[in-house]
Amino acid sequence: MARFLFCSFALVLLYPSGIDMYLVGLPRIAADLSASEAQLHIAFSVYLAGMATAMLIAGRIADKAGRQPVAICGAIVFALASALCANAITSDMFLAGRFIQGIGAGGCYVVAFAIMRDTLDNRRRAKVLSLLNGITCIVPVLAPVLGNLIMMKFPWQSLFWVMVAMGIMVCLLSTLVLKETHPGTRAAPAAASSSTTESLTSRFFISRVAITTLSVTAILTYVNISPVLLMEVLHFDRGEYSTIMALTALVSMLVAFSTPFALSLFRQRTLMLTAQGLFFVAAVILASASSAAGMLFGLTLICAGFSLGFGVTMSQALGPFSLRAGVASSVLGIAQVCGSSLYIWLAAIFGVGASNMLIGILISCSMVCILLLIFVSARADAPDNEKIPDQSRS
Repeated sequence: MARFLFCSFALVLLYPSGIDMYLVGLPRIAADLSASEAQLHIAFSVYLAGMATAMLIAGRIADKAGRQPVAICGAIVFALASALCANAITSDMFLAGRFIQGIGAGGCYVVAFAIMRDTLDNRRRAKVLSLLNGITCIVPVLAPVLGNLIMMKFPWQSLFWVMVAMGIMVCLLSTLVLKETHPGTRAAPAAASSSTTESLTSRFFISRVAITTLSVTAILTYVNISPVLLMEVLHFDRGEYSTIMALTALVSMLVAFSTPFALSLFRQRTLMLTAQGLFFVAAVILASASSAAGMLFGLTLICAGFSLGFGVTMSQALGPFSLRAGVASSVLGIAQVCGSSLYIWLAAIFGVGASNMLIGILISCSMVCILLLIFVSARADAPDNEKIPDQSRS
């Protein structure tokens, strides 16, 4: 079991590392490629577009050919694309590398969640996904720090050579340590049965897709507008901004690592409703705060709410799927990437201010998700000490 968890964590971590590590080198990249920083900021969207593209097919391939081949190919693509970025001599070449990087990361991301669905029951999966969420919160803090340390002695290309090494290590793990987990040896009757019970159009699955998508949109909106809100509105300098982001990441980690214990005492739906309640309270505080301390408290509640609810909701979303876990992971990933990108893009197009952009998604997310959680519930929604059969087991 430990090998599957270790490999899944490594596969997932390629995605945030590809986003956060290179940002510290953006000014030098722009100067060397004769492009403006504004032009290269599109690299974030290009990366997400690559992830969404991979997710369209990675899940289906993982359900047909197995998890291991997709993990290996995704890691290889990520490593080769990182090398392309390191050797880029034009902005177009750099952006092409970022798009292909996203393809590799997207394939690995989908497979990681499919592996966890294959190997963990409902209750353990909710706990593990909460822990995974806590670990991924470390990356936005450590990646820029690591990038800055690298760039103190080496050129910006070294950032992408580090990503090449990461891709190679994940490839080796997927080849030598990871074992195939897809239950493809099941008999034909079981497969036929899955076609009716593992529906991507079920009301329960759609509700969980909506909840995770809105939650990801809320946290990514916070990350996206945080420089404007903290440095331009609240007038913090770069050092203070970094400290605040590190502290909010620490809160996310602590809440995520505490969630497995909370799952032993409370129903999953209780934690999910609490998470959305924290989003709503955060929106109210941000809308009415008259001091920097009040706004910082509101931002902290956003991080706590996301860490408390996201892992549990993802676990519930994957619960009904066994033979189609790869496709289900793809649908979840595509919805989260495209939904968050669309909201941020539309808000920018219509000139919505940073604060209003964040408050708007927090209110919308909390209200819609609370209604969905009230009216669309899961059977396996009890504390660990209640003996309710796991609906995700086939």
